[in-house]
Amino acid sequence: MPAVMRAAATAERAGVPAVAIGGAGFEGMGRAVGRSLGVGHVPIVSYPGVILTDPTEVFRSKMRDTVAPAVVDALVAGSAAVDDVEDEAEHGPTDVVARGDLDAITDLFEARGWTDGLPIVPPTPERVAAFLDHTRRDPDEVLGVLAPDQRQATVRSVAVNGVMAGCRPPDLPVLLAIVECAADPVFRVQDAGSTPGWEPLVVLSGPVVERLGFHSGTGALRVGRRANTAVGRFLRLYLRNVAGLRIPPGQTDQGAIASTWHVALAEDDAAVRSLGWPSFRADRGFDDADSVVTVQSVVAVSAPIYSGGETAADHLEALTTIFGNAIGPWAYTGLEFGAFHPLLVLGPAVATALAGFGVDKDALRGHLAEHMRVPVRQLQACAWNVGSTSFDLDAAVAAGELDGRYAGTDPDRLVPMVPRAGDIGIVLAGNASRNQSRGFVQNHVQGVPVSRRIEEVT
Repeated sequence: MPAVMRAAATAERAGVPAVAIGGAGFEGMGRAVGRSLGVGHVPIVSYPGVILTDPTEVFRSKMRDTVAPAVVDALVAGSAAVDDVEDEAEHGPTDVVARGDLDAITDLFEARGWTDGLPIVPPTPERVAAFLDHTRRDPDEVLGVLAPDQRQATVRSVAVNGVMAGCRPPDLPVLLAIVECAADPVFRVQDAGSTPGWEPLVVLSGPVVERLGFHSGTGALRVGRRANTAVGRFLRLYLRNVAGLRIPPGQTDQGAIASTWHVALAEDDAAVRSLGWPSFRADRGFDDADSVVTVQSVVAVSAPIYSGGETAADHLEALTTIFGNAIGPWAYTGLEFGAFHPLLVLGPAVATALAGFGVDKDALRGHLAEHMRVPVRQLQACAWNVGSTSFDLDAAVAAGELDGRYAGTDPDRLVPMVPRAGDIGIVLAGNASRNQSRGFVQNHVQGVPVSRRIEEVT
């Protein structure tokens, strides 16, 4: 629906009256996006059902008998179709919006949609001030504007939501860097409510991990350590309260089923140093002395990848097979949109074994990029089922967007899932006493990895 509303906005700005057509259940999201684009008046006509599950004759009948007449009526009505929904009253940045005991505050915040479904820590002026003591930045400094609600992300609002999420005051510089990542236009936060239901993953690398007590070992992505859990929770809460991404009845988040976790991933620096490998932050272009946060989308997670054996090939085969199984036909999205950044969380013991066999990070990336393959027929089927009926691998090869490895005529030929080895992220974390790794599948141009250096007050 965001793409439809952007197209409608383009037409309206060109002086052409527009009507947006979308699937049933997406009208609320469409109206929110329309308001953010300045075209809240554009009528929205909903297709009654799910297009891709309706047989062709049923689709044609609904379009002829229901959708087409509604489009004509909307165009004839013109300005009568203005969206007159009033925006919720906005409070000032330092207003006290409620008073009462913990239960009363929790109930009020939940009723107003200001929580993630869990109790929050009341953001009292004193608690917010304690957070702001950990930055030299002006509390009203704008870090960016977040869609779909087009609200300004400010230093103060980061502190408020950090308090609510259960973070500690010294965590504020981390939270500011996280929001700067999400506010970067390349991250495309406006697509965080799309139907695949991807989740933003926070990855921390550098001295801040040890200094603020983040956990990178056994159960690295399990709730339990306050630093990881609260900081991970913060981003989802911030996207809800400031960006405006809410599940129905707010309807701006249309994740069909979606997935979630409230834990930030921290890199095991000691394991990285012991191998002499570059850290994740170095891979992202920063110095090892820096503390860096990276935010990226995750749309799927692999099964646990247990690897072992007498040769590097034994480990590589397990990593390739199970990570590749998680990516599978969804790789079409990276091939179609030209961006794909899967992330491998490599167990320290597995990394040590690979290093002993002479396999470093670059060699591992190269092997995965060359050997994680998928039949073209499956890519095309997945694309069609998602609604991307224009996906054309041959056209991408002819245009030079994909190399010769993707050329051919056999629909069952195997092609690489990841065109560029360098786009595969590798983070060392997890139980150092087990031979387990995990793969995380990123969602093409939506939520590409964005990194920022954490500016701590010393």
